Amino acid sequence: MSTKTDAPRAQGRERREHFETSSGIRLPNDFNPSNTDPLEYDRDLGDPGDYPYTRGVRRSMYRGRLWTMRQYAGYATAEESNARYKFLLSQGTTGLSVAFDLPTQIGLDSDDPLAAGEVGKVGVAVDSLEDMERLFEGIPLGEVSTSMTINATAAVLLCLYVAVARKQGVAAERLQGTIQNDILKEYIARGTYIYPPAPSLRLVTDTFAFCAAEVPNWNTISISGYHIREAGSTAAQEVAFTLADAIAYVEAAVAAGLEVDDFAPRLSFFFNAHNNLLEEVAKFRAARRLWARLMRERFHARDPRSQMLRFHTQTAGSTLTAQQPEVNVVRTTIQALAAVLGGTQSLHTNSMDEALSLPTESSARLALRTQQVVAYESGVADTVDPLAGSYAVEQLTGEVERLALDYIQKIDAMGGMLHAIEAGYVQREIQEAAYRYQRAVETDEAVVVGVNRFRSEAEAPVPTLRIDPAVERAQIERLRALRQRRDAERTEVALTLLEDAARGTDNLLPRILSCVESLATVGEISHRLRRVWGEYREALTV
Repeated sequence: MSTKTDAPRAQGRERREHFETSSGIRLPNDFNPSNTDPLEYDRDLGDPGDYPYTRGVRRSMYRGRLWTMRQYAGYATAEESNARYKFLLSQGTTGLSVAFDLPTQIGLDSDDPLAAGEVGKVGVAVDSLEDMERLFEGIPLGEVSTSMTINATAAVLLCLYVAVARKQGVAAERLQGTIQNDILKEYIARGTYIYPPAPSLRLVTDTFAFCAAEVPNWNTISISGYHIREAGSTAAQEVAFTLADAIAYVEAAVAAGLEVDDFAPRLSFFFNAHNNLLEEVAKFRAARRLWARLMRERFHARDPRSQMLRFHTQTAGSTLTAQQPEVNVVRTTIQALAAVLGGTQSLHTNSMDEALSLPTESSARLALRTQQVVAYESGVADTVDPLAGSYAVEQLTGEVERLALDYIQKIDAMGGMLHAIEAGYVQREIQEAAYRYQRAVETDEAVVVGVNRFRSEAEAPVPTLRIDPAVERAQIERLRALRQRRDAERTEVALTLLEDAARGTDNLLPRILSCVESLATVGEISHRLRRVWGEYREALTV
């Protein structure tokens, strides 16, 4: 096979004249206390497990317990996804992470005309309680931690999960896991919203209250910087906009009458891990320190758990290349290492073929093995915060925190995150950062191996996973059969009571749970809420 490469220039050793991170932090030739205020290196370093948690949320970190190893998975039917989950569990995954298809994410049933061509494509299709039962068949929900990447319909999917647990005989208080439930970042970066922001926030805070009473070990939200970074933000913007979203959620919950220490311990976060190892480690440390201060000083949280920023990390999908996809294994390894050195509580490693398709079974196994090698062979998990005191890491931590705080203060001056989103400020900042990076790639200022440097003309084909179009037809037939055999009167009563509750102020989660147990579908529940709240239409921000 031919492996012709670019001209010799691509193999050269020339370097850039100026060195700076994605956040615009200029890197000196040598980090040294003599070059800066030495107090910067000692500021709030403290001990692991102590406020402000710069060095981690637990005193022993991975010496006591490794991070939860998740592999984000879900495709086609509930049965096929169930088989993938069982395979991953057999290979050493310690937590499940569910990917839902686009119709499920935006509250459409599989037979909705708008769902055509998307059923089971980017995740598993879940229309009803019966689908959810098939998804977790043979998996004891009282023994496994499950993360669900779902936002606009998060309350519905959580209720489906609780209903499946009930049918398994598992009490809700035994359930452990996370729903993403971060609707604000959908308006900023991802787009799978349904309702306007105000009623969407109500669903979020209703979930906080419901879980505090009924599902106490569940993480009620995973406030996500991941998709903000995937949309093109810098590392500092990822921290700033994620924490600004978190501030909005805390303010909304307090305004709804909740005490901060009643719900804040179950808040969790979701960050991206990119290629710049030191900046990414610093980013995680800066986020922990800044959140601890915000919770103590701004919201007067007294429970230490309310001040701890606990987070899941996923390696960066946007860095994966279709060219020379095997090189993505190297990128993912660096990113996983950054997450672990940064103190993550949970980690998903992307598969090398994800720029081409959904992961194959073999590539998903290799991605999991990457985590296991980092955990068991690299030695980085044997020492708590092994980079602490590094001149470079400590200065970068301070710089990322400073830049993020500047953004938060600007957003506060605009009246908060909702106003900043409505004005298009956050979206424009991300768009401009994404444009700067793309220009850097196009001008070769930023090197992407295999894309703008070190290219190969001929590459061996990579096996990819394809979804059979018959999956959509079978899912639609199953859904229609469900509607024919269910107790239609019981379903209609439950949906009507939900619609009435949406016009009032009662917590909606008990009503949604009644709907799913009466075999109402995700689309039907979402449609009733649309009747009351309407749909959100994005404002032009360019």
